[in-house]
Amino acid sequence: MSRIFGAVCQNGYVVRDIRAAMDHWITVMGVGPWFFIEAVKTDYFRHRGAASDVKMSIALANSGDLQIELIQQTNEAPSMYKEFLDAGREGLQHMSYWTRDYQGLYDRALGLGYKVGHEGQIGGELGRFAYFDTEAHPGTVVEISDISGNKGRFFEHIKRAAADWDGAEPIRAVR
Repeated sequence: MSRIFGAVCQNGYVVRDIRAAMDHWITVMGVGPWFFIEAVKTDYFRHRGAASDVKMSIALANSGDLQIELIQQTNEAPSMYKEFLDAGREGLQHMSYWTRDYQGLYDRALGLGYKVGHEGQIGGELGRFAYFDTEAHPGTVVEISDISGNKGRFFEHIKRAAADWDGAEPIRAVR
């Protein structure tokens, strides 16, 4: 438990091949079902303060209370995902903390000296997220994500699906 952010709710993996990554998690780890969004639509996305037209695919599944996110960036736009891959890395890139008081947590993090690496919004104001640049110390990036809107309900649906998953329909396209 973080005294600043609360409990870790998600581990995010940046991958080069999202379909191969889903297959690994399904067949080797037994985790699923995966909710796959091939072309994520962001309302906006900023990398280090500048607008970026990042394109990505994501897949989400739960292992118990922990959500696993797979992210494959599908263009060369600036992002922390691209920086991670360009540094020769692939795998665990961030830990996400979820909140229903996004602005309060965002302001608190900035007040403590955290710097935004990239941030954006999906599905309206209640779908904001920010990744703080914590690479000054080797390790995992910190993300905060607003779950007070539709995203929170979608995440609950994913968690329930995983709890009852019998192995059928391991990849579920989200449109």
